[in-house]
Amino acid sequence: MIKAVIMDFDGVITDSEMLHLEAFNLALARFGVHISTQQYMDRYLGLTDRECVAALISDGMLRLDASGIDQLVAQKKHIYADLAAAQSRPIDGVVPFLEMVRANQIQLAICSGALRQEIDAFLHRAGLVAYFDVIVSAEDVTKGKPDPQGFVLALDRLSAKVGSLMPQECVVVEDSHWGLAAARAAGMHTIAVTNTYPPQQLAQAELIVARLDQLGIQDLRRLASGAEH
Repeated sequence: MIKAVIMDFDGVITDSEMLHLEAFNLALARFGVHISTQQYMDRYLGLTDRECVAALISDGMLRLDASGIDQLVAQKKHIYADLAAAQSRPIDGVVPFLEMVRANQIQLAICSGALRQEIDAFLHRAGLVAYFDVIVSAEDVTKGKPDPQGFVLALDRLSAKVGSLMPQECVVVEDSHWGLAAARAAGMHTIAVTNTYPPQQLAQAELIVARLDQLGIQDLRRLASGAEH
């Protein structure tokens, strides 16, 4: 039986992945660094801001000391906030999916590499705050996806609210292979939505959909019964 749905944020609830790329490139312009869309999709998408900067340094694209890293992360955060300020509409299909989950008394959580401030700001603008029981953001973990730490923490926080939950009672909704790998490592069921990557790059998911409103409660029940394995 599925008792909780844990959703990624960027690329699942809001179409913000390219806003993050734009914000990074604006912040990186003074260093003469530019991340192409393909580079971002292949290498940096799914990382927290700090992990992305660390990866840029590791890849030889950037040289910064600890203070410089802090300044760049802060600048990118402010640029993203300005870019995202006008964005208040969730991805098509999200709200009907949230309503379906809630109507079946299933708990909802967000597990994201985004900053809590970014998540909260969008949820308030979009009127979605009341749907979510738990939010795990970049500040809550020391290891981002594909490490399962965030999903394990989300499970712990949900269990504290509603009683003990098992990983196999949870479904994770993701848009990237990093997120799917993290969910699988946490022992949870997986659904992929093709907002960011094509189906062939999401093949490790148990179920792949183009829109979340294609899903019904019967789909979640089939995952729990093992029908999709």
